[in-house]
Amino acid sequence: MKGCENITIAIIDADLIGRQKHRFPNLVCEKISAYYKEKGAEVQLKLDYDDLSEFDEVFISKVFTDTPVPKWITDAVNMDSGEVDLPDNIHVGGTGFFFDHAPNLPEEIEHHMPDYHLYDKWIADKVDAAKKEAQDTNKPFNEKSFMVQFKGYTDYSIGFTTRGCFRKCPFCVNKKYDKVFCHSSLAEFYDPSRKKICLLDDNILGSPKWKEIIQMLIDTGKPFMYKQGMDERLLTDEKCELLFSAKYDGDFTFAFDNIADYDLIERKLQMIRRYTNSFNIRFYVLVGFESTDVQDIINMWKRIELLMRYNCLPYIMRFQNKNETPWMDSEFRCLYTAVARWCNQPSFFKKKSFREFCEADQKLYKTVCSSMRALVDFEKQYPNIAKEYFDIKFTDYNLGIKIN
Repeated sequence: MKGCENITIAIIDADLIGRQKHRFPNLVCEKISAYYKEKGAEVQLKLDYDDLSEFDEVFISKVFTDTPVPKWITDAVNMDSGEVDLPDNIHVGGTGFFFDHAPNLPEEIEHHMPDYHLYDKWIADKVDAAKKEAQDTNKPFNEKSFMVQFKGYTDYSIGFTTRGCFRKCPFCVNKKYDKVFCHSSLAEFYDPSRKKICLLDDNILGSPKWKEIIQMLIDTGKPFMYKQGMDERLLTDEKCELLFSAKYDGDFTFAFDNIADYDLIERKLQMIRRYTNSFNIRFYVLVGFESTDVQDIINMWKRIELLMRYNCLPYIMRFQNKNETPWMDSEFRCLYTAVARWCNQPSFFKKKSFREFCEADQKLYKTVCSSMRALVDFEKQYPNIAKEYFDIKFTDYNLGIKIN
């Protein structure tokens, strides 16, 4: 496949530039890069928005709506209509620009093997800079430890075996399809030289082909993971038996979005615990969607306590959509932040109650810190809720049996 030998291509991963701790490759960028490199084009991962007119084609991809991009790009993109008023050589795409109306890639790019070396120079430059800083400050440098932050770029084959979801959750960006369907074969993105496999499927457990796909992953002999939260409401004994016996990479991640699912989730937690005693079970806990009042706080704590009881880790997801971030306007804004900081750092969550976390945080400050202020203010206003939840600890539970 030839035809672009004299074409220059700039690829911009907007999240890489705009998010300080972003450490996962943009699959669209990797596919576009591979496609044009195979056609003979000169492809560059560009780390700024300067001099874009010098390139024949510029592709800018963004996953997160709150990732900052230059105002001239924001002003030119209508998220609701999908209309774009940019120079002819500049193309934008992704949920960060269009939310649930993001256009599909052309088929020949969508089903192309990704360019897993697109970020190599960027990583090498980061390593060189860190080495130089260590040398200038006369500090030791452990390259192996430093490279851990780049494992998403260096260790994984990444792709979708299925796309779509039938749930149509109002808060979710994946509302384009009404069902789960097979999207690509593993061969499209699997590189046997890479250590692991990362799947981005929207709802693998909702696929009629779930068993064949998971067995295919197992047969590679490589550890694999589903990066999106799996739908634990669809778990069965057969699914648990296969999933929890697999060579899985990291945490099994599910989602606990709605307090209305409390009883069903507890039944599924009981099912999970028949197949594994692993502590590597994590649930995304959505907050600030239905409301940001005290009832939402109660619902958050009920879910945290249930997950704690079954030795699972909550990960607090504060809702935001393409236009607003409701929790930031709530009277409980600081509490949402403090609870998220506690839950989303397992090293703290596994060892300390929420109160103990806030007390430890307070020791770092001379004045009252935001975590302690959030705790104290809420406890004064709602002492019974605080009494029920602020002192519960992960270490007080053992697979559903509270230790007295």
